[in-house]
Amino acid sequence: MAEALGDRYAGVFDGVKAHSPLSAVSAGAEKLRELGADGVIAVGGGSVVVTARASSILVAEGRDISEVCTRFPSGKPPVSPRLDKPKLPQFVVATTPTTAYAKAGSAVLDDARGQRFALFDPKTRASALFIHPALALTATPALTMAAAVNAFSMAVQGIESRNRDPLADALLLHALRLVALNLRKLVRDPNDADTRAELMLGALLAGQGTDYAPTGLTTALAHSIGARFHLDNGITSAILLPHAMRFNAPVTHERLALVADALGASASGSPEPVAVEAVEHLFAELSLPRRLRDIGLREESLTLIAGDAVGDWFLHQNPRPVSSTVELLETLRSAW
Repeated sequence: MAEALGDRYAGVFDGVKAHSPLSAVSAGAEKLRELGADGVIAVGGGSVVVTARASSILVAEGRDISEVCTRFPSGKPPVSPRLDKPKLPQFVVATTPTTAYAKAGSAVLDDARGQRFALFDPKTRASALFIHPALALTATPALTMAAAVNAFSMAVQGIESRNRDPLADALLLHALRLVALNLRKLVRDPNDADTRAELMLGALLAGQGTDYAPTGLTTALAHSIGARFHLDNGITSAILLPHAMRFNAPVTHERLALVADALGASASGSPEPVAVEAVEHLFAELSLPRRLRDIGLREESLTLIAGDAVGDWFLHQNPRPVSSTVELLETLRSAW
């Protein structure tokens, strides 16, 4: 990258860590100040993209993260403060298929509490995304798989969303087809550059679509598990998704017919079991873990996770309102 940029190269920050912890974001912000950078190139996957965005917000706003993050007042919808100051332009050179390319939100891990700060600023959307076959092959197949599965999960949740937008449907349904097809190809040939690039395009579509039809219960629970136990969001989402789909089915059954159709599982009967079974069948083909216990989560942790998820932005977007932690616990226990 330094060679390609020539005299435009200001310096590098190589302290990015998984889940974008505040310690890494703060260090990234300090590096941007030190370098006097006038733009940011994020080379990598979701944590790199989020760290670059969040660091740019802290540099520009000049305030503590607690003053610029989304707040969750009791009994009221979340509130994101308006962040008016100009932000450094963001450029993404992708190595994994993450929905983070398309987003304006940045979830930063609070190292001390095992929870997340949510930042939102449309000015931090990527100005450009670069997909290069050689760089697409630098991620391990397992990392590529997990990131793509997370994009798939987000696409399903976007289709389930209570928001109804035909353009979002077009983005999300094509993302679903594209990611499902190429996940199967990834299993057969994990080092095919075209497959990796197609997964990246699918993740971009899923990210764009879920801007208009946001995700819900699966993402909220996966965020809480990832923050507390540093487990992969994609694999955790894959375990949770079928159970969350069943929870939401009383209000999403007609939308599940779209999911089933996109996965080639159309049926004349009830769409809920067909859609859920199609998702479970795909994940079985990919040899993904099926239960939370399979990834090392202990049953006594479920209550803590449910409590954390109550304060997640995406839970408030779920198509079926979640009235208490009891319902969250029931979903977690069904997945455990």
